[in-house]
Amino acid sequence: MSLAVLHSRALSGMDAPEVVVEVHLANGLPSFTIVGLPEAEVKESKDRVRAALQTAQFEFPARRITVNLAPADLPKESGRYDLPIALGILAASGQIPTAPLSEYEFAGELALTGELRPIRGALAMTSSMMQGAESKASHGVRQKRAFILPQTSAAEAALVRDAVIYPANTLLEVCAHLSGRTLLAQLAPTEIITENTYPDFSEVKAQSMPKRALEIAAAGGHSVIMSGPPGTGKSMLASRFVGILPMLTDSEALESAAIQSLTGNYKLENWKRRPYRAPHHTASAVALVGGGGIPRPGEISLAHHGVLFLDELPEFDRKVLEVLREPLESGRITISRAARQADFPANFQLIAAMNPCPCGYLGHHNNKCRCTPDQVSRYRAKISGPLLDRIDLHIEVPALTEEELMSAHVSEPSHVIRARVEKARAKQLSRQGKPNHLLGTKEIETYCATTEASLTLLKTAIARLNLSARAYHRILKVARTICDLTDEINIQPVHIAEAIQYRRHDI
Repeated sequence: MSLAVLHSRALSGMDAPEVVVEVHLANGLPSFTIVGLPEAEVKESKDRVRAALQTAQFEFPARRITVNLAPADLPKESGRYDLPIALGILAASGQIPTAPLSEYEFAGELALTGELRPIRGALAMTSSMMQGAESKASHGVRQKRAFILPQTSAAEAALVRDAVIYPANTLLEVCAHLSGRTLLAQLAPTEIITENTYPDFSEVKAQSMPKRALEIAAAGGHSVIMSGPPGTGKSMLASRFVGILPMLTDSEALESAAIQSLTGNYKLENWKRRPYRAPHHTASAVALVGGGGIPRPGEISLAHHGVLFLDELPEFDRKVLEVLREPLESGRITISRAARQADFPANFQLIAAMNPCPCGYLGHHNNKCRCTPDQVSRYRAKISGPLLDRIDLHIEVPALTEEELMSAHVSEPSHVIRARVEKARAKQLSRQGKPNHLLGTKEIETYCATTEASLTLLKTAIARLNLSARAYHRILKVARTICDLTDEINIQPVHIAEAIQYRRHDI
């Protein structure tokens, strides 16, 4: 038979649409053509495939070879199509059987020696394959394929529940499996034990008010901005914040791992560990939100279900910071280019830190700040009002006194704080099915009902602090979280007062 049909996957944002690899051999002058909107890496597969087949002692057909990657309007990139193209040539030329090909999907880059090299996005592709199988099953079509992948990429793909994964080291192993001579061993999913190796909150001395604010932020999923002189512990607090967040659920862990897989740098030991991303202030807007000719996830998507820490916030370019406004509200980012569009999830917790003035010592007890009011105003104006309005908690991290610094008092460890956070988060999920920071306007009216005294206090705060409608709703959501950390059922004036306190600080 001079035609072979195989199945693989492309990557388009978080989706991995199915790609049908059709290989046809025809009479005529020897040639090798790949069609179907291939990028440069795919076009170069011709030389890798030819060398790999010859090295493995297969016959490379001296015929007119046409490889079609369908659908034709979907751009194809990377070397993951090397393996299905090579197998298609062997099947079309009769060197391996064609019957088993429909039972599998294939992806893998070939070395010139015939070895299979790792690919990025194996987890995302496997997840899409299983979702597609479930969708077909719901329509009465039962077609569940196994996935043959390089050995080094198979382990992450096996994290997808019920997926059948066959790891292979070389092209010869795959051919032996398809021919029924030496079968590949199915990769059994391994149970990964996640160890809590985060830095501990007990290492941070004093700073009880910032710790309290971060506990509230962790319980409700709220964003935070910290302001204080250098050396007061802002970075220490941020790096320990991820250790008090609730454990990831299986679905959240799979979403987070799938995004990490798109970069090709996912490590199995990070399974069910919340990501912590801390880009340098020289990062561009594309580095932060993602992009490129072929859209890739940026820092905000890589921090999905985790923490994005922006230190020295005013040092970031203002245009870079403004791109955070939409994902902070929606939890998603859409990257649009002339030829394509990609959607990435970006449900992250923003923890930002900044100095109170250019020199950093405004309000410090040593009184060594010499910044003028105009310099301070210009420095703070680098962060726009709309962005600040979207940040729930504004807190001050003061400088420690000598007594506080030398004190032997040990603060609460992270696991004690995390227990309270998990209890509060469980209340939110049982009540409304989502964390408090995701509540919509109508849901706020339903779940954040307040007493008459609380409304009077809130009305006074709106008038005196010139709060926006967004700030009003965010105060209610923070107050709801504070209430959840206690045994109270309804929001009390004391909860409203504490929530207002986190909006009063003039960043």
